[in-house]
Amino acid sequence: MATPNGARNWPRTAVAIVVAGLLLVGSAVIVYRVLAPAEVSTPARADYPAPATARPGVVGTLNAAPLVVDDRIRVYATTRQIRADGPVDAPTRRTPYWSYRRWPAQVAGLVAEGGTVVTRWSDGELVALDARTGTVRWRVAGPRPGHGYLGRRTGAATVYAPTGLYTARTSTGRPVLVVGETADRRGIDLDSGRELWRLAVVPTCSDRGPDGEAAAGAGQGLITTDGFFAVLDGCAGSVEVKFHDVATGTLAGRWRPDGSERPVQVSPAGCTAGRSGCRALRTVSGGVTRGWLVEGTRPVPAPALDAPAAVLVDDVAVAPGGTGLVGRSVRTGAELWRWSGAGQSRLIAAQPGRVHVRTAGGDLVTLDAATGVERSRFPFTYGRDSTTWSPGFAYAAGGFVAVERLAEPVDPAAGDDRYYLAAQPVILAGT
Repeated sequence: MATPNGARNWPRTAVAIVVAGLLLVGSAVIVYRVLAPAEVSTPARADYPAPATARPGVVGTLNAAPLVVDDRIRVYATTRQIRADGPVDAPTRRTPYWSYRRWPAQVAGLVAEGGTVVTRWSDGELVALDARTGTVRWRVAGPRPGHGYLGRRTGAATVYAPTGLYTARTSTGRPVLVVGETADRRGIDLDSGRELWRLAVVPTCSDRGPDGEAAAGAGQGLITTDGFFAVLDGCAGSVEVKFHDVATGTLAGRWRPDGSERPVQVSPAGCTAGRSGCRALRTVSGGVTRGWLVEGTRPVPAPALDAPAAVLVDDVAVAPGGTGLVGRSVRTGAELWRWSGAGQSRLIAAQPGRVHVRTAGGDLVTLDAATGVERSRFPFTYGRDSTTWSPGFAYAAGGFVAVERLAEPVDPAAGDDRYYLAAQPVILAGT
């Protein structure tokens, strides 16, 4: 008897169905593994690098902006990963000493205090890493920052100017992480990750001036060396700065520059990093810029800081003057020293005891902040790299200086290949 064609082909059809099913399951597994939320922590397997001693001269160039932590390692941020290498004076990026990666969240901010590195992610997660080992110390769910990675190729904006992420010390020296400028503001114990306080943000109060206009800088905060979180608010027809105790979040004082009723923009000055550890601030109101020393909750006028480009180093206000710089007492305004360069020089960074200047001829000059005496001078270039560039983000710590080199003419809208000078756009030097 003849076998029907359908019965003859059934085994082949069954095999095809099974194979298709297996392929579908396999594809689903692969898609899940690729797209599912993931976390990869690669802890340190080598000895902790020794502290580096800065020696005058260019160290090398890097493809990412380094944050110096504990004087032993450099920490970098990419879109979804935090990496560390060392020692600090290595001329190039090294194989990661440790790394930490999350998916699909993006790195939204990075700060460090002592031996702790705190990362903030686009999904609101806050993860604290041990600088010595790269292992997770704690993690908590925080407010979403409202943005993802902003660092372009170098990550400089993420590690040098993170939005809404601050480190602080209470009056008793206790380290605190402050997270703000979103739906709420929070104080978190940096050692344990325990939430200490939470403050609600009322948008209709914080972003409007007396005439209904947006108050410039509304919601922007800074941490003072006295242990206060200073934040600009505009309520009840006025614009004022509120000072909250970083230990408890309680309102410790209100301050309105000159009693003004006009919207005011506030920017930090004399900070140890980003908007943290600030000894001064600068206000702009009605087109007038003024500098203030922050002492408690009542800032005092500091005319030596009025110039927008002035920086505070120890008790000296340093500002451009002629073709060089002028150092004045921040309290009395008395001139302490004057330094002149050949051609127009540019103040690019400062750190305790040191002021860093790029001269018109392309040298990096480091001055003693107290006396204006030159500590070091050398060509600020590496190998055959061009000397024609503009400084972008600049960072100084532990005697080292790192500067983004931007191609001229600077075009912020350009792609990274045109925006930066070279594939290794960050130049690192000891001073």
